[in-house]
Amino acid sequence: MGPPSRFWASFWTFVKFLPYFAGLLLLGAIKGMLLCPWACLIMAIGISALVLGLWPMHLIWTYYCIIRTKMVGPVVKLLLLIAATVILILWLIVTIPGSAFAGLVYGFLAPIMATFDAVGEGKEKPFVHCFVDGTWSTITGSCTVVRDLKDLLFHSYFSIMDDLRLQAPPDGKPYEIRLLHIPGAFLSAACGLILDAIMFTLIAIYKFPVMLFKGWKRLIQDLIGREGPFLETACVPFAGLAILLWPFAVLGAVLASILSSIPLGMYGAVVAYQESSVIMGLSYAASSVSIFDEYTNDVLDMAPGSCFPRFKYRKNEGSSHGGHLSKPASFDKEKQEGKKPISRVTSFKNSMDEFNPFKMLDHLFAECKRQGEVLVNDGAITMKDIQETKSDKVGSGVLNVGLPAYVILNALLRSAKANSNGLVLSDGTEITSDNRPKSTLFDWFFDPLMVIKEQIKAENFTEEEEEYLKMRVLRIGEPSNFKGTLPHVPSWDERKKAEIDAFARRLQGITKSISRYPTAKRRFDVLVKALLLELERTMGGSLPANGSQAQRLRGSIGGRVLSQKSIGKTANIRDEDPEAQITRNARTP
Repeated sequence: MGPPSRFWASFWTFVKFLPYFAGLLLLGAIKGMLLCPWACLIMAIGISALVLGLWPMHLIWTYYCIIRTKMVGPVVKLLLLIAATVILILWLIVTIPGSAFAGLVYGFLAPIMATFDAVGEGKEKPFVHCFVDGTWSTITGSCTVVRDLKDLLFHSYFSIMDDLRLQAPPDGKPYEIRLLHIPGAFLSAACGLILDAIMFTLIAIYKFPVMLFKGWKRLIQDLIGREGPFLETACVPFAGLAILLWPFAVLGAVLASILSSIPLGMYGAVVAYQESSVIMGLSYAASSVSIFDEYTNDVLDMAPGSCFPRFKYRKNEGSSHGGHLSKPASFDKEKQEGKKPISRVTSFKNSMDEFNPFKMLDHLFAECKRQGEVLVNDGAITMKDIQETKSDKVGSGVLNVGLPAYVILNALLRSAKANSNGLVLSDGTEITSDNRPKSTLFDWFFDPLMVIKEQIKAENFTEEEEEYLKMRVLRIGEPSNFKGTLPHVPSWDERKKAEIDAFARRLQGITKSISRYPTAKRRFDVLVKALLLELERTMGGSLPANGSQAQRLRGSIGGRVLSQKSIGKTANIRDEDPEAQITRNARTP
């Protein structure tokens, strides 16, 4: 009698929830219809003006950077110029109408999500918030999207292109294409496109009913039991719409499968070029059908493997014949590690809040503000550094690259000393391979940081070496440009110094990539304002325009990082007269 009673209890809860759900959905839809024209107007005008205004500059600067780069040879430059022309034209054609569509979608969905979120658990005055939430925030959110796109097109773009223009190839030889292997690569790509387009279409049509009915079955089970996407109130409207619109989602998956035949088929050209063999390229074109069939079987929980043959298309890999194929390596790895599948009743909200990349970014900037204030009080960050970042005179300055690298370095040192398998944050939270954000973008930064952490642990730096590394990471540029700001360690040899400088450059390179995020520039502007206020408070409310007083303070301290004892002393003398602070520091040996 247990299961029937639970079923009827869940069903009765669902019936009682229907009017509540319908009312919230109707209210959110009304708010969305009222706000989506304004959001569309803001995003369409703002994004179109940015794209049209910066397009000539992007065109000229892209051509200039490609022509001047030393990373690639003449043939690759010609191909890059052609590809850049096509991308820039498509960017102009797609972005302008796409901005209007994005504004409509955002302006309609954002109020609906805010309405359901307003009545979630722990919310005060839900009746008022379900009417208010999602109104003004939708308008400001539209402006934020335009602002972030402006930072992406203006700051991030030029930072990336400068790297392309100024960097040299690692081994001193530019990347070039072997012209003799181009015809074979084109032949492999053509065969791959024809074969994959036909076979992918047939496989997708064959598996269309399977995906349709299995998806309906799962969604209806979650609907009755209030599990999965129906567990959280904010997700209920979208999960309910998913039942009605599931056939269109399956149709979209079929079209996406057919379109995926284009890059997978063309990848045969890459294989043929890398292996210097047309046979290998054609073998990949045939094997890609088996790979696609096997992948779709795993996604739809069908019988593993594929009935299509899979040939050897890499010279250094073992061959795979016949129709039986094992599951992908990711599935085998999870099986070997004994990982259990994700529970269907797991809270969607909790899984999203646990170490998502945006939460990590928030923690990074909070630490930048906290440690930046300490460095301002110490004189390691001066008025000149703040003004350079504020006026955008440098793309890679102390605040937008050096300070985040300094924060990350402190976390790496903390993790190495704690003998952690992951990354220990300042609040004691540990990020490991189990609870870290599951995204490829995060892996691009997390994995290299773990390698650097292990190298730091192996180096076993002394306290003097750690202080030098911290200041070397904070200061951007060649060490010869700021000798007076770095701690002097006479016992070092050139090899040890070069190793530490290499650590600093790698950390600065990682944080430079982080600074190109669309939201990073906006957050750095807030950080600059906070540090500017802290510098003004430290210097008694008087900030000269030329930063001479800050330079004097910096020279008196000599760029040293405060120990715990000196930090306490700084806290006691913050309210003193600036000239008295300078005199006190000048007397300090």
